[in-house]
Amino acid sequence: MLWRENNRKNMASPVTVESVAPAPRNAVIASLHQLLGDRLSTAMPERERHGKDASYHPCVPPDAVAFAQSTEEVSEIVKICARHKVPVIPFGAGTGLEGHVVALRGGVCLDISRMNRILQVRPPDLDATVQAGVTHPQLNEHLRDTGLFFSVDPGADATLGGMAATRASGTTAVRYGTMRENVLSLTVVLPDGRIIRTARRARKSSAGYDLTRLFIGSEGTLGVITELTVRLHSIPAAISAATCSFSSVEAAVKTVIQIIQAGIAVARIELADATEMDSIIRYSKLDLPVEPALWMEFHGTKNSVAEQARMVQKIATDHGGTHFAWATTPQDRSNLWQARHDVYFADKAAWPGRECWATDVCVPISRLAECITETQKDIAASFLPAGIVGHAGDGNFHITFMLNPNEPQEMAEAERLNQRLVHRALSLDGTCTGEHGIGCGKIDFLLAEHGEAVGVMHAIKRAIDPDNIMNPGKILRIQAESRK
Repeated sequence: MLWRENNRKNMASPVTVESVAPAPRNAVIASLHQLLGDRLSTAMPERERHGKDASYHPCVPPDAVAFAQSTEEVSEIVKICARHKVPVIPFGAGTGLEGHVVALRGGVCLDISRMNRILQVRPPDLDATVQAGVTHPQLNEHLRDTGLFFSVDPGADATLGGMAATRASGTTAVRYGTMRENVLSLTVVLPDGRIIRTARRARKSSAGYDLTRLFIGSEGTLGVITELTVRLHSIPAAISAATCSFSSVEAAVKTVIQIIQAGIAVARIELADATEMDSIIRYSKLDLPVEPALWMEFHGTKNSVAEQARMVQKIATDHGGTHFAWATTPQDRSNLWQARHDVYFADKAAWPGRECWATDVCVPISRLAECITETQKDIAASFLPAGIVGHAGDGNFHITFMLNPNEPQEMAEAERLNQRLVHRALSLDGTCTGEHGIGCGKIDFLLAEHGEAVGVMHAIKRAIDPDNIMNPGKILRIQAESRK
């Protein structure tokens, strides 16, 4: 293949961008036009929309965008691309945060957002089967009158296929788990176009390799997820939410640690430092102090929720917690959590003209206070504004750097701080990413975290995708081979 290299500017580190050679590209586009008609687009605005996610990474557009409507159609698209060894980049809603959809080697972006049918809901079994383009709010709206809900909520209006591909979690993971725990089975189109189902609907199995977990978190590098069977949960009889303020992030984190170690089944327990609280309060017009805060939610019976709340308030008070604000009505709770989910827009409003570079790590809960405290020292010593929010109940927190991506000094400083954050987390036996994924943004940290195990990942990738057509340049560095 005739490769064109282009080291793009405005990146935290140089990324090699390669395009598909004209001959196979044109052959693929012609075949896809015949298959899809006007559901294949080569228009630059459409390509640019699909060449960027919600991250700081600049747009790298694909050569074409294919809109699939069924698993069988995805299979045919992939077969066409495989014949010519043209890359395939799966695309859901584009809400990723580590450059998951940038077309580093050109190719075809395979958009599954029109595969948005809820195929079957089985209340007695507490599960549902959906196409991969269904979003989690869409599924929960469909379930509204069943007394059930799907628990994983990453904040963004993400597709379930994309959430599985990135092993997403969110605010409720401390109680209900991540996508890893809430997906029972997947339908996947492999790089050669074969269609497989990774498991049945049974809640447990000892039959063979766990292929479901292999594809969860694979970020489109092993195949295209087209259908999912997911766990559902009963809507609790009683729900209560609250915020509590602290004089320091350390005091708030110590409260979280004691709550978790006490075995209190809190459904959500989120952290925001003073910088983020200032942005959130002004954007969402909340009547709260500009201090580090915890956001909490309790699920259960009326009595158990009241008991959980009393225990948590006692623990928080022992660590200096003040200004408890309770939200018990559905509308008040919705407003409270919407404010938490709107932190990205709050930061953008607080720092007009700047862009958000969001990163995350996750550490054992007992090391969370240490990791955040040392990270705060780095931020305080830097000229770059940044805030901390996190899913404190499972040791996962995020930093949002507010910067001008056209200013090399600011990009370099964000990269320096991010490296210090990740290496600190790894030194505490944590991970370089709790939920954002690797994409192309955190490839350099994967070897530091997994060592020789990365070689096993390479072997799996070569076995399933020998031509490296599935979302190349993500998770693993695999050298492109030239073709004559």
